[in-house]
Amino acid sequence: MRKFSIGRYVLPLYSLLALVFLLIPIVYTIIFSFNDSTRSNTVWEGFTLTHWVNVCSRQDVCEALNNSIFIGLVSTLFATILGTALAIALVRYSFKARSLVSLSLFLPMATPEVVMGAGLAGLFFNIGFAPGMVTTIIAHIMFCLSFVVVTVKARVQTLDPTLEEAGADLYANPRHVFTKITLPLLMPGIVSAALLSFALSFDDFIITYFNSGSVSTFPKYIYVAASRGVPAEANVIASAVFILAIVVVLATQIRGALKRAKLAK
Repeated sequence: MRKFSIGRYVLPLYSLLALVFLLIPIVYTIIFSFNDSTRSNTVWEGFTLTHWVNVCSRQDVCEALNNSIFIGLVSTLFATILGTALAIALVRYSFKARSLVSLSLFLPMATPEVVMGAGLAGLFFNIGFAPGMVTTIIAHIMFCLSFVVVTVKARVQTLDPTLEEAGADLYANPRHVFTKITLPLLMPGIVSAALLSFALSFDDFIITYFNSGSVSTFPKYIYVAASRGVPAEANVIASAVFILAIVVVLATQIRGALKRAKLAK
């Protein structure tokens, strides 16, 4: 006879409760994106699709979204390029202060964002650099750089150097070896790092708040608007971002499963 074990039921129940707790804010955001509200979006007033159809009827919401996308794309571009170069240098080359550079790249990941944000704000103030779009982009590059280096570095460490040596033996110059062999092999890690960097930049509030000045980003707009009720248009954008992320993940998983099934035949 099988013995009764309370642990057998506690863990699934705990997992279910944790999942429900995490999903409550997301469900609330999606539901209130359909709320027929005009000023305050804290009380349900009826169902409507108006906010989904005319999401940019609130210009301040779309302006904040556009700023977040622009800052995310620019900071991701620079962080990915610099981070990839640093990752290759740290793995493939020996130089003085290599350990110090590697340690310093991990510090932003371990440092609280409020410390990094306040430190950068103080630096910009001391050199007479007014907070705005440029300071926000620089701060986001500094913040995302470490995550790019760690992600790409893991990919570089898995590469087989003999592949590049084979290319050199076939009379390919260093530029062709990098563009035809190294870069394609690194591309999965680079793309992953870029996506992570964009997600971190788009979602960041603390570092942005210290260094953005009058520039409004989407997380900053949500924080300011939270005291009087987040507009339904902002809930629409947040819901769309969440749905898009789910679609991308599902598409990636399905594509990988189809590819594995094809290779198994």
